[in-house]
Amino acid sequence: MAMIMSAAKNLLTRYGSTKNNIYRCMSTGKLTTVDVNEKSGVAVLTMNRLPVNGLNLELLRDIRNDIDEIEGNKCRGLILTSASSSVFSAGLDIMEMYKPNQDRLKEFWTTLQDTWLALYGSSVPTAAAINGHSPAGGCLLATSCEYRVMLPKFTIGLNETKLGIVAPKWFMATFCNVLPRRVAEMALTQGKMFSSEEALKVGLVDELAQSKEEAIEKCQQFFATFAKTNPFARAMTKQQFRSKDLQQLEDEKAQDLEAFLFFVNQPSVQKGLGIYLDSLKAKTK
Repeated sequence: MAMIMSAAKNLLTRYGSTKNNIYRCMSTGKLTTVDVNEKSGVAVLTMNRLPVNGLNLELLRDIRNDIDEIEGNKCRGLILTSASSSVFSAGLDIMEMYKPNQDRLKEFWTTLQDTWLALYGSSVPTAAAINGHSPAGGCLLATSCEYRVMLPKFTIGLNETKLGIVAPKWFMATFCNVLPRRVAEMALTQGKMFSSEEALKVGLVDELAQSKEEAIEKCQQFFATFAKTNPFARAMTKQQFRSKDLQQLEDEKAQDLEAFLFFVNQPSVQKGLGIYLDSLKAKTK
């Protein structure tokens, strides 16, 4: 309840005035760009850590800062996409977890927590233009958005179990917010990666598009459905739908961090990560 009241106060400050101030916002981050359509007021946040947009500390920090900037500039929507033509995001950067510096490892995970809280709980309408493969953390970012448009011939899913990793509760909650619980449970335990067509069929994505440009346009069309909706009422309704998941992580951030650190530092996990990295190196030879 406290979280909902705090959100309401922030939203009243943002939407209490009828004056509409839309600025062109450009990201100061090195691994992302933000461009605003000055006609629609919609911001496109592009991940640009090529080749695969591995979510390391710096990329997560840039995404988090961009969300703050987009909300502060009163943009009318946020579209998350990738500068790559084949990968939306390959998920968490394994190098952040393999033989890690412990202080950086803590900062990495808390930044991931904060990025998810910002995106999943954003008062701005959000959508993902998924223009490439989206496993694990990439899927988390996409499902944190309210709407997803995906290009064909790619895959998406939370495949952590295939890597010997257990998805945290808030990863699972995000998945269950999109999929029927039974479908989500089966997919999570199997580490299933859905094709674009399968993802559309089960509801993991909302539409398919033939190009990135078309995907962004479909996201814009989704935002247009709110044209006659009071923005404060819309944002508060979203907040109330998602408040349980958001509040749970807020209440358990320290425990979640402790569990992550304990897990990652297990010798068996470090060995598994090393084997996985070796397999990636072998594929590039």
